[in-house]
Amino acid sequence: MDDFYKTITKPSVETLFKDRNSKFYGYAFPVKSEEAVKIFLEFLRKKHYSARHFCYAWQLGVESFRYRANDDGEPSNSAGMPIYGQIQSFELTNILVVSVRYFGGTKLGVSGLINAYRSSARLALESSIIEEKTIDIFFQLNFEYDLMSKVLRIIKENSILIQEQELEMNCELIIAVRKSNANKIFKIFEAFYKVQIKSLEI
Repeated sequence: MDDFYKTITKPSVETLFKDRNSKFYGYAFPVKSEEAVKIFLEFLRKKHYSARHFCYAWQLGVESFRYRANDDGEPSNSAGMPIYGQIQSFELTNILVVSVRYFGGTKLGVSGLINAYRSSARLALESSIIEEKTIDIFFQLNFEYDLMSKVLRIIKENSILIQEQELEMNCELIIAVRKSNANKIFKIFEAFYKVQIKSLEI
């Protein structure tokens, strides 16, 4: 079972691709919502206030995906889809890739535009730090304090991450478990007398 995905955790450096005096500035941003997409696009429009086109593509999600490709005034499918093709080629998600074009006075034609936007996106992604992340399932554990050492031993032996904890007379832990191990871990704690476990939507 695939229980991992690839993404970036911080914005790329600015890259530049040139073709016949047109300049294409490339950027990649980590995003988890369409609202974040809008914020980064607004940032670039202010930074490059005299540019002609802000073409982009994004993909969101880790198990089911949503995406959008935008040509921003360029000929249909000459900009957004070539950018999105690079997102697919690098197998990335939760990412926005933008290519900002300054027109250089010479038309590039559709094939020239496709190559330029694809190259701009590729440069931005090649300059990004790509990380592999696991798809995690979250559980809440409730138990009395005298069971703490036993619970923590299971957590350590199975390389489980603790997200939140309240350690008083009645203890509560929020744990993150890699999806492929989730059923096994659930059964271990479910069979553990006096430990309550339930799955969480986070």
